[in-house]
Amino acid sequence: MVTASEPTAAQVAGRRWRASRGVVFAILAMVVVALVLAALRPSSKVQDLDPTSPSPGGTRALAEILRQRGTPVDVVRQADDAPGKTSANTVLVVTRPERLTDTDLDRLRATAGDLLLISPGQDVLRALAPGVERGSATFEETDEPGCGLQAATLAGKVRFGRSETYEAPSGATSCYLADDLPRVVQVGTEGRTVTVVGSEEAFTNEELDEEGNAALAMNLMGARASVVWLIPDQPKPGSNSGDKSMGDLVPFGVKLFFFQLFIAVVLVALWRSRRLGPVVAEALPVVVRSAEAVEGRSRLYRAHRARDRAADALRSGARERVVPLLGLPRSAAQDPASAHEIVTAVTQRTAYDEATVGAALYGPEPVDDLQLVGLTDLLDDLERQVRDS
Repeated sequence: MVTASEPTAAQVAGRRWRASRGVVFAILAMVVVALVLAALRPSSKVQDLDPTSPSPGGTRALAEILRQRGTPVDVVRQADDAPGKTSANTVLVVTRPERLTDTDLDRLRATAGDLLLISPGQDVLRALAPGVERGSATFEETDEPGCGLQAATLAGKVRFGRSETYEAPSGATSCYLADDLPRVVQVGTEGRTVTVVGSEEAFTNEELDEEGNAALAMNLMGARASVVWLIPDQPKPGSNSGDKSMGDLVPFGVKLFFFQLFIAVVLVALWRSRRLGPVVAEALPVVVRSAEAVEGRSRLYRAHRARDRAADALRSGARERVVPLLGLPRSAAQDPASAHEIVTAVTQRTAYDEATVGAALYGPEPVDDLQLVGLTDLLDDLERQVRDS
């Protein structure tokens, strides 16, 4: 039988839901954001942009077309092998630049011939295409060249798919604008031509036959007598690259997820934290007799052998009760400057000398329980004599 004061199961469940629904909603919101980020961020596979891979994300079709048109394609998988393969009449195609270390970028900076960078990051741009800044991602698929670059004008419309845009420096050639920012930038630096293309999809086996994708790729890569295609291998597990920290290797989406998780935890903590307000007097759930409270506190002191605190509590209480009987202000009880005055007044009203009274009211810590009991008896006797005087 359920009494009127006893909550039902439904009431308990309702209270628990109201108390925890904020946390549940915050967790669900973070899960939704994580799923959206995972859906928007394209998945990358090992064989993507690999000129030997026939998979949809590979670029074997483009490499074979270049070879059939008389342009040799030499595949390199280590950045330190590239300088020995390139010459002034070579186009070095750099794919998967996120795998390059700072040492690799230094080696590529010293290579001869032109450069074609496929969807490079800011660190690669800073090293190999000075002045070109990374912009934002865009999903506008097909666009006209809108520039005077011959490789682009001959190709015409190109279907880029998801691509990056860039901020080009003055004097650079900018093509295929999206939101007033180009997706293809060509600059001259250190006596060679560096071309930056913000799309990986346009050159893959799956998208090569769309619009003018194949024409743009062949025009850019076939501008010289030969092509050196650099696709760096993934670092082996446990290998020490020495150039990038663990934070550099963590994808941006993962960093963003944990940052949002941190913000959500802080907001939930602030929401669930205790709100400070004015002191409110509340009735105690039970009545505890003063004697029981004193006895319980005494047992705690004894269990921890806190004779110093027990003695201080006894002396402080005795001074609080004796000072009004002496005609002194209550504030003098805890004022060290009034100690001599209190000791003198108590001595005059009791049978004890001044040294005994001073030791009783302001003396050192008792060395054992026996001395603590003796101090209690002495304080009781002092208080009794002052009250009776």
